[in-house]
Amino acid sequence: MIANNDDVMIQFDSVTRTFGDTRAVDQVSFHVRTGEVFGFIGPNGAGKTTSMRILSTLDVPTSGEAWIDGFSVVDDPDLVRQRLGWMPDGFGTYPNVNCAEYLDFFARSYGLRGKDRRRALVNVMGFTQLDQLANKPVTSLSKGMKQRLCLGRALIHNPKVLILDEPAAGLDPRARIELREMIGALAEEGKALLVSSHILTELAEMCDRVGIIEHGRLLAVGTVEEILNQQRHGDSDEPEKIKIELVVLSDIQFAKQWLESNDGVVVDRVAQKTLQVVMSGDTEAQADLLTKMIGAGIRVLSYSGKQKSLEDVFLTVTRGKVQ
Repeated sequence: MIANNDDVMIQFDSVTRTFGDTRAVDQVSFHVRTGEVFGFIGPNGAGKTTSMRILSTLDVPTSGEAWIDGFSVVDDPDLVRQRLGWMPDGFGTYPNVNCAEYLDFFARSYGLRGKDRRRALVNVMGFTQLDQLANKPVTSLSKGMKQRLCLGRALIHNPKVLILDEPAAGLDPRARIELREMIGALAEEGKALLVSSHILTELAEMCDRVGIIEHGRLLAVGTVEEILNQQRHGDSDEPEKIKIELVVLSDIQFAKQWLESNDGVVVDRVAQKTLQVVMSGDTEAQADLLTKMIGAGIRVLSYSGKQKSLEDVFLTVTRGKVQ
């Protein structure tokens, strides 16, 4: 049953989708709230695109149910499409059509007329910074501009929910930064966004929560810290491992040998004057190690705990399974 909270915009409830003997999606459940950016992570063949196609009313679940803004994707697909903007990982273009004509076509397809249609075109082209390219043929756009156009198409009817499949794929660094800023602005407007990407550093910077899917199964949901805590509780018999990155002005080899002489300390990487250390213990253990280093005459320029990234979480949770 759909969550009772009024701010739940996307609800996936025990959804399964089979293709013959293959379970592309296997009993997956998650939700996305108003103003939230939810990252959908998984290797190729994990079930991400199938899940997004179901939410976008392009496919139907074998079992389970999904809702967009309280409307069933199975029973009320037309109402769902009015509230949903779908940005696939690739989209077709038409010959002899410029950017303004392309967006105008989709505005009309969504039933926008007169002043509402013209206002939507101005707003979307301004937001995506395509207003300077209004008369440029779609087929001549760069990859980054085509992604902006595809996002504009998803936004033209001002939906409450956006589903973006690999929106940053193939973009240069500046285009990625600008796309990330646009996604943040849309979330601030109160839209709920589900974003799929293989660029985990991008997702880590833009997402409030993530869901990690593999082999059709949702393995973990939450913030990076929440998922890390779940993993720690699952391995409660093992002491916590801490990564420390430090820069020394002393002899790097002496520092390496001294560190490795301490129980529970492993030097993971050495590069010029930088060492990365993995050790067991808590923040007290970190402070004690630094005190002892200084006492041993090692000149430490910087010393900081290295927090686990989304990439670390992904590698910890997944097992490399494919379908």
